[in-house]
Amino acid sequence: MDNTAIAAVILAAGQGVRMKSDLPKVLHPVGAKPMLAHVIDAAAALDPRRLAIVVGDQAPQVREAATALRPDAQIAVQAPPRGTGDAVAKATPALEGFDGVVLILYADTPLIEPQTLRGLVKAAHGRAGAVLGFRAADPGGYGRLVLDKAGGLERIVEAKDASPQELAIDLCNSGVMAVEAAFLRSALPRLAPNNAKNEYYLTDIIAMARGEGQGFAVAFGDEDEVLGVNSRIELSAAEQIFQERRRILAMADGATLIDPSTVYFSHDTQIGRDVVVEPNVWFGPGVSIADGARIRAFSHLEGARVGPGAQVGPFARLRPGAELQTGARVGNFVEVKAATIGEGAKVNHLAYIGDAGVGARANIGAGAITCNYDGFGKHRTEIGADAFIGSNAALVAPVSIGKGAYVGSGSVVTRNVEDDALAVARGRQKDIPGWAARFRKAHEGKRQE
Repeated sequence: MDNTAIAAVILAAGQGVRMKSDLPKVLHPVGAKPMLAHVIDAAAALDPRRLAIVVGDQAPQVREAATALRPDAQIAVQAPPRGTGDAVAKATPALEGFDGVVLILYADTPLIEPQTLRGLVKAAHGRAGAVLGFRAADPGGYGRLVLDKAGGLERIVEAKDASPQELAIDLCNSGVMAVEAAFLRSALPRLAPNNAKNEYYLTDIIAMARGEGQGFAVAFGDEDEVLGVNSRIELSAAEQIFQERRRILAMADGATLIDPSTVYFSHDTQIGRDVVVEPNVWFGPGVSIADGARIRAFSHLEGARVGPGAQVGPFARLRPGAELQTGARVGNFVEVKAATIGEGAKVNHLAYIGDAGVGARANIGAGAITCNYDGFGKHRTEIGADAFIGSNAALVAPVSIGKGAYVGSGSVVTRNVEDDALAVARGRQKDIPGWAARFRKAHEGKRQE
């Protein structure tokens, strides 16, 4: 056997009825990424020579997602579902001619780490295979791993069939295996549905191996890693574990999270050194925060890049395509979408900047907006360096504001403004002396209490 050769089979055919969802179970997200994608990525970290994904015929979305995530994966269909052994058997055509170790993974176990899988593969070398076990704080309904005197796996006992002595065992079965390919090919056809569910159990191959004088080893992982998700409650638990991991990683890498439990990351969030994240911040997919930036409380970021020393919030929203360059500031109740805020520029209060470029050191006043949508299409606004946009100005795109130009407060700008010009587009103020006094006198006694 070539010890470096790895193949992976991911089982994703479960119906997931306990999720009570129109979305297939394995496509529910953890850290804003489908569980299936987490498992594919964990397997991919081991550079498998073959990758097969077993799907059911009841959820074409899973097949579509698997193909989109890994176009090189071979897709097998299990219909109807008849147990884990039958599911792996459906993937055997993808393993034809393969000589190595086959990882058998579950698409609803999204938290497993690549280093744990490497340990499992190593444990399988020289044996028929290895099972990934874990020490459970509350073993409950998990299957127990019974070891022999040499520390090898003697058998797996389901909780409902276990004796009191076996129930006292806290070493439990995760279901994840690494199996020598030749043995797997020989064992799968010999499985029989000799159980109440009339299903083919993959775990039966362990007894086959022992009967042939071959052994199965046990590798160990953390209980959190092998959490299987079958309900919304377990999905929430997986999300909590994922978030705690990412918070610890961010702080270990030099970021300050003032109240870590209120900060939520996505799978691809990038946080630099000396970043400060205040409480109640949500990072959606595609966010990168450069060194020294500060994300203030109650801000929501998605698909955005925040440059060195920039500040966001509080109560700010950065939508996809938002980019803050070095030292830029976006303040409270400001929304930015598909726009670049230049170096040192400020958008501090109650503004909307969409489909725009804001030049270096420009100042956008409170209540100013770029009117980027005409009901049919989006249009850009360009604001030059050192420009000043007065409060409650409306810039009707497509429009360009020159370098160093001023736009008067309350103006509706529909034409380009030259560099260093002042643009005022509003009705001229007119004062009528004595009007207010005459108005009050005419209405005396008419006020309703």
